[in-house]
Amino acid sequence: MTDTASPRSVRSLADLPDLYKQLTATPDFERAFGDPIPLSIIEPGEEPGEHDMPEPLAVQAECGAIIATIFDLFADTRLAPLAAEVTWGFVNSFHFTAQKLERREQALADELGDFARRPDLSEVYNREMEEKQLLCQSIAEHREAMEVCRDYAAEMYRVQSGWPWSPARGSRASKASTATQVAIQDFLRHRDLEQRDRYLPRGPLVVASGHAQWHDWQSIWDRLDTIRERIPAMTVVSTAQRKGFDAIVAAWCASREVPLVAYGLIGGGKRAPFLRNRKLAELNPVEAVLGEGSGIQANLYQTLRQAGVPIHAFRKADQAPIEQVGRPGGTIQRRVG
Repeated sequence: MTDTASPRSVRSLADLPDLYKQLTATPDFERAFGDPIPLSIIEPGEEPGEHDMPEPLAVQAECGAIIATIFDLFADTRLAPLAAEVTWGFVNSFHFTAQKLERREQALADELGDFARRPDLSEVYNREMEEKQLLCQSIAEHREAMEVCRDYAAEMYRVQSGWPWSPARGSRASKASTATQVAIQDFLRHRDLEQRDRYLPRGPLVVASGHAQWHDWQSIWDRLDTIRERIPAMTVVSTAQRKGFDAIVAAWCASREVPLVAYGLIGGGKRAPFLRNRKLAELNPVEAVLGEGSGIQANLYQTLRQAGVPIHAFRKADQAPIEQVGRPGGTIQRRVG
């Protein structure tokens, strides 16, 4: 029996690139795991030590295997619909840990800033300063490792489920992200700040929003492709629903590597959705792709129309039958008509 886990043999020079890819980790994993700082502190209060990092290729392989194994285990069973929900939690665990480390890193950086503003020539001061600096560097290294694991697992989730992974709240922005998904508070705060380019989607804005119960993705993808041909540097702004029309838009953004801003509701109350609609118009979008929905959706249509924004409108009744619609990224049946 052939060992399917072992690398395939080289039959010609043309096989070498694929074989090399099988035996090497991506640059993101090599950067995060392959060149650790000489000394690190695992937990606050511990002495610095020479601690090894996991092998980059092993981490990459296991991050992908975690997601793929769940889908394989549940495939063709009554649990198949739960695979995406379970694996979303695995990806979110990496994200939650990375966020927690980022907060600790920022707190230590603030403490280091305070130390630098009140210099002391004593040995105790210098030792504490050095320890805090090393701890901050160690946590930054841990955070980057978790972000790389998260982004790779998220890409595996997208390939397996056909939908992009996105956090329940907050922002996800890293060099390995396929689609830059940014919470609106961060987007507005960083819109005019040049020092945080990865939180700053550039290019003309296209609003995309529709009903949470929407299945016909192909017509939406086709229209977005048409718009992208005319506006290659576009950034999409959605209304941040995690299913239906908005999820279809998010999947398109992930597939085409188009920046996506998830504009959720800010604050509570009955007026919050209508305030959000007005704010969307104030972003001066160049076009909008809207699906028929509730009264809130109708208000968004009227608000953008009054602002002079060209609108591509879709009616729920015009969708292809659900049995004819496959999932994005998977085996797709053609729509009727």
